[in-house]
Amino acid sequence: MGFRKKNKSPPVLSHEFVIQNHADMVSCVAMVVLLGLMFEVTAKFAIMFITVQYNVTQSLDTDVEDKPDPVNLYKYGPKDIATVFFYLLIAVILHALIQEYVLDKINRRLHLSKTKHSKFNESGQLASFYLSSVIWGVSILTNEEFVTNPTFLWEGYPHIHMAFQVKFFYICQIAYWLHALPELYFQKVRKEDIPRQLYYICLYIFHITGAYVLNLHRLGLVLLVPHYLVEMLFHASRLFYFSDENKQKGFTLWALLFVVTRLLTLTVSVLTFGFGLSRTDHQGFSLADGNFNVLTVRMTCLSAICLTQAWMMWKFINFQLKKWREQSQIQASKKKAVSPKSRPSKKDSRGGSVNGVMKPDDKTSPRARKSKAS
Repeated sequence: MGFRKKNKSPPVLSHEFVIQNHADMVSCVAMVVLLGLMFEVTAKFAIMFITVQYNVTQSLDTDVEDKPDPVNLYKYGPKDIATVFFYLLIAVILHALIQEYVLDKINRRLHLSKTKHSKFNESGQLASFYLSSVIWGVSILTNEEFVTNPTFLWEGYPHIHMAFQVKFFYICQIAYWLHALPELYFQKVRKEDIPRQLYYICLYIFHITGAYVLNLHRLGLVLLVPHYLVEMLFHASRLFYFSDENKQKGFTLWALLFVVTRLLTLTVSVLTFGFGLSRTDHQGFSLADGNFNVLTVRMTCLSAICLTQAWMMWKFINFQLKKWREQSQIQASKKKAVSPKSRPSKKDSRGGSVNGVMKPDDKTSPRARKSKAS
């Protein structure tokens, strides 16, 4: 882990050295980029990594006829790769800080097993990220009035211009999920957990990047916020469960909201791709204009969303069935422990008597033995 002090330092550039000091190395790279702002020669390159690029100024029509208010909007382009890379470094540093100063201290108090320790770290990191993303996403939706006007999802497509908060939100989202890939190595994730985490990391990168590149950032933001809210509830419930196994009420609420969110996602997606975009004025495919409103692209996007929701529901059903079987086995074992044992047959208090009738011993005869004549 980064920022962790060890008594014995491993060999330089060994695997253990990189894992223990990866946050310090990444901090040095980020500092080099920031120092580039101090010099005029390198400032124009360094600013490409730090600030959001492709600024476009447009005039906003107002009631005042003298001077319309200028509005700063943004587009996407190849330079965004540099910005994503810089904030990927920031995500690695924040990940190490949360792990070192929050999660590790809680783990020492809980004394969890290795399996629970790994899951606790995963849930702690994701819960903090989901919480910040939900708050940020809700503020954007409120300011942009996405919720009050559903037709805003497809009206005026292609939506090549974004507000600063919208573009920066997507830059940070892509950077976070890209940083999760090397974190599998830095966190020493168990081999059996790597495929599961790779699945949802790659799905996040695929869907968020697709919404950003295809100018569907409005739809992506509307779908991400409720999804993140449900995932935050799940990981928060798992954190409480690890601290006290009796706290399981959060999973019930999560299960209900999970199904509702899947239905909401499918409804909004079908409404947008099936009815909204198909009836807009701008139809066609043009990379220069950022227009991808053709039947092939629409059906591909809708199919990808539907397949992802079906896969998530399949995993959810299997999880609930497994949990139900475990609970039924626990209840069955408790019933066996509580049920009375088979009682032995009643015997008289007198030794050797059964049902009031004397039972002779094997070696003793009730009749008196006659003495043999010598």
